[in-house]
Amino acid sequence: MSILNVKNVNHGFGDRAIFEDVSFRLLKGEHVGLVGANGEGKSTFMSIITGKLMPDEGTIEWSNNVRVGYMDQHASLQKGKTIKDVLKDAFKYLFDMEANMMEITDKMAEASEDELQKLLDEMGTIQDTLDNNDFYVIDVKIEEVAKGLGITDIGLDKDVADLSGGQRTKVLLAKLLLQKPDILLLDEPTNYLDEVHIEWLKRYLNDFENAFILISHDIPFLNSVINVIYHIDNRKLTRYAGDYDNFMRVYEANKKQVEAAYERQQQEIAKLKDFVARNKARVATTGMARARQKQLDKMDIIEKTQEKPKPEFNFKTARTSGKLIFETKDLVVGYDSPLSKPLNLTMERGQKIALVGANGLGKTTLLKSLLGKIKPISGDVELGDYQYIGYFEQEIKEANDKTCIEEVWEEFPAYTQYEVRAALAKCGLTTKHIESKVMVLSGGEQAKVRLCKLINNETNILILDEPTNHLDVDAKDELKRALKEYRGSILLVCHEPEFYKDVVTDVWNCEEWTTKIY
Repeated sequence: MSILNVKNVNHGFGDRAIFEDVSFRLLKGEHVGLVGANGEGKSTFMSIITGKLMPDEGTIEWSNNVRVGYMDQHASLQKGKTIKDVLKDAFKYLFDMEANMMEITDKMAEASEDELQKLLDEMGTIQDTLDNNDFYVIDVKIEEVAKGLGITDIGLDKDVADLSGGQRTKVLLAKLLLQKPDILLLDEPTNYLDEVHIEWLKRYLNDFENAFILISHDIPFLNSVINVIYHIDNRKLTRYAGDYDNFMRVYEANKKQVEAAYERQQQEIAKLKDFVARNKARVATTGMARARQKQLDKMDIIEKTQEKPKPEFNFKTARTSGKLIFETKDLVVGYDSPLSKPLNLTMERGQKIALVGANGLGKTTLLKSLLGKIKPISGDVELGDYQYIGYFEQEIKEANDKTCIEEVWEEFPAYTQYEVRAALAKCGLTTKHIESKVMVLSGGEQAKVRLCKLINNETNILILDEPTNHLDVDAKDELKRALKEYRGSILLVCHEPEFYKDVVTDVWNCEEWTTKIY
């Protein structure tokens, strides 16, 4: 049974076409992975099917009475509300029912016998609904999901206005899961989750009986929860049964077939054109030339798959740093309260270290304390000599109104415009992206702009806070290669073991230092 039908959708922004004659169907119980390179239109597709964006052409049809839940990372959270208040909003319809039941109780005192029976029936229906939806154990359900996603570590009484981007995402995801919609639409839900909470979400989605559509560049996670792939590529949407690995096998095989057919056809076209050119002027052969020309005119031309620009990340290295990178003495990091025990850590030249552990333990806070961006609560940090540090921040909160060219040119004023464009193109951005404002790009495209600035500065130490968030598969693979080849030192926060395990020399588990009890 089809829950969602998308028919013949066309859509674009300005002169850039995103979709051409796209169709899609979602069947009951299907777990769909929506995949494609950064900027291909995955989030745009989600906005179209949820009605947030109207397509230029085509139709979107949902089945009747389907409750659709969409994890919108841009949803506003009202200042003055606690995390618990927001999570309780997931059950607003049940609280409204309870309020209605209280009104019925008040009416009973003055009701006639006939009215009383109707009110009792109505009250019984509401009571059954409340019981069937576990209304009286809402606090337990909130605690379960909040713990599963690591929100209890933040504190359920915290004002949502004070949350970081990653914490906001967790709260919005938790609220969505608590609503238990008929259909889940999830856009990169693992970006701000650590390994423990990704495992929890994996189990949740495997047990989810209804359909969902999931955008994710975390391939092991994707493979573990989906049974259908829809691939967005060159403005088209193609369906593949099975997981991501199966899709890649079929996609590559099809691509080779098309390329072989394209080559054969091009050879045939060249022969026909040559025959026409040599014979159209001669009276004896002009008829045969016309026949060959007709053959050419009727031919369905095979289009070769347009290759996406593949990113190239080659870090420029500065002179060698001193042997000591940093040493901490009884360092306690945090803001209002300590997030760590006193830390006595040493990092030396050549080490590549991954910081791992649950969210909220202070990994980002430690990085910022080492960089001097925030003051530690107590203790000292000693830095070594000749340090040229490149820092990739987990999230940039401010909206960026500059174009990509302006953003990079500001960092490298000595570059010519050609050099700026070439640097951005090497990071896998097209001319359209390069000339666009940073704020209108997808998360992955914005990350590539930031990486462009990072790789073109000379460094001998890289401090990277979740650099793989939003990056597509090709960009992630290329970044991994570049970090393995990098001759400097690396301090990396990452929640994807398959990314960091072949890059780093050491893994530091921050759960051993936390002041929080697990």
